[in-house]
Formats: sequence, structure tokens, C-alpha cells
Amino acid sequence: MDATAGEWRLRLDIAYDGTDFSGWARQPGLRTVQGVLEEVLATLFRRYPPSPHLWVAGRTDAGVHATGQVAHLDLNDAQLRSLRRRGDDARSMEPSALAALLGQRMNGILGADSDVVVLGSTVAPSGFDARFSAVWRRYEYRVSDVDGRRDPLLRRTTVRHPVALDLDAMDAAARALLGLHDYATFCKPRAGSTTIRTLQSFTWRRDPDGVLVASLQADAFCHSMVRSLVGGTVSVGDGSLTGEELVRLRDERMRTGAFLVMPAKGLVLTEVGYPEAAELAGRAERTRARRELI
Repeated sequence: MDATAGEWRLRLDIAYDGTDFSGWARQPGLRTVQGVLEEVLATLFRRYPPSPHLWVAGRTDAGVHATGQVAHLDLNDAQLRSLRRRGDDARSMEPSALAALLGQRMNGILGADSDVVVLGSTVAPSGFDARFSAVWRRYEYRVSDVDGRRDPLLRRTTVRHPVALDLDAMDAAARALLGLHDYATFCKPRAGSTTIRTLQSFTWRRDPDGVLVASLQADAFCHSMVRSLVGGTVSVGDGSLTGEELVRLRDERMRTGAFLVMPAKGLVLTEVGYPEAAELAGRAERTRARRELI
């Protein structure tokens, strides 16, 4: 976008291994993804205050991973120009070239073996908001049952289940949960927050290595919703519940002990979807208005 009042909005595409993080959001005394990245930004712009703040598409919980997280930050013109490399003429460089250098500089500070990586940094289109402009979020969850190959290299991202799971039953149960509903059964309540969501897709497949993979997409997910939905369908897969019982539990809109909330380590945020550039600002405005009414 063009600078407005000397400010530029940049989009960051981010991946991380969530194992050693206490979630995305900054928390005093805890290591979080936001905290680590904002410390990097504070170092990078120490001579050009104020230090930028990150706004994210989805605040993942402790232990949850991401390959397609999206965040944005705002830089003033001096901060953007400071990203130039030695010998570059910042006055003649295109903003897009300077924006691309932000991710490179951040990764340089993070180090080659960091558990969080900036995959790309770009000038965001006008009206872009990483959180409020998003129209959907997509997650995957990996479960290895007795038919899945035990791979110690995947132990941080795959949950072991001790019995055989019925893939077809799980997939049918997942598809039966789709639509616009109140998913209070699958959400940890938060004061002032709605549990009404549109679950756009939910499927199960078995990969060639035998691992079962759930893929879920919704306009947004409330707290613990993905891991609860996965847990409910895993219970169908091992015979603890039927698909009809799971739908009935959803419609009762009450938290239940009929199924387990699955561990965080199997969950990965894989992609965030946004509308065309011309629709970004309108989408963000409508989403903010809806959240403020809740």
C-alpha cells in the first residue's frame, strides 16, 4: 500500500515449531512466539523507535505449530528505510524491496536453527488486517493409530492413539458437523466471546505413512475448538461414540466429558485465507463491528 502519514503496513508469513512456546500471545515471564518476534523487532529498530507491535491472524495455544501463520506490523518511513543493506541507497529503493529485507533481517537475528522463521515479508495491500481481514483459517491434525508407522522424527507433531481407528466413520462424522452452528460443546468459554462459527470443511484422510490427518477450515475457531472437534471424531473412530451422538452433543451446546480434547502437539495452522485486495478493508470493518457487538 502507499504510505499514509508516513506509515507502511507489512505482512509477515510465519512458521514455527510450537513445542517450546507458551502459545502465540505475549505473556510475562513466558516464552511465546509474539514475544520472541517482538524482541527481534525491538533489536532491529532500537535506533528507530517506537518498537513495532505484531497483530496476528490466529493466536495459537501453547504447543500448537504453524506453517502458514500471518501477522502484520506498521512501520514509519524512517524504520522502513533503515532496512537497507550497507551500500544501498534507501531513497531510491522500492518499498517492496525494503519490505522483503525485513524478513531476512529478522531471520538473521533469530539464527539458522530457530524454532520460528519468517517465511516472507511484503508490503500489505491497502486495508489489510491480518486478523480482521481473514475469511478463513485452515488447520491440520495428525494422529497415528496402530496402523501408522512410528516415526521418532515426527513425535513433536503427531499424537499416538493406542487402538485402530475407523477412517470412514471419522470422516463421515466430521462432515456431519459442518455448517453455521453454535459450537459451545467444543469450545472453552471466554467471557464476552461467541461460540457461533461456520465450519466450512472437516475431513479425514490416511497418508501413505499410515498417519491419519484431519483437515479443518472455518471462518474462525474459538478456544480449543479444533482439538475438541478432532477428539470427538477420534472417539467415533475408536467406537466410543457414534456420529449421530456427536451431532447430538454439538446441538446440546454444553461442554461434555464424552470425548477428550486432543493434545496440542498434533495441531498445525497451515493457511489463512483473505479476500481480493479491494475487499480487505470492508471485510476488516465488518468483522470488527461483529466482534464489538459480542
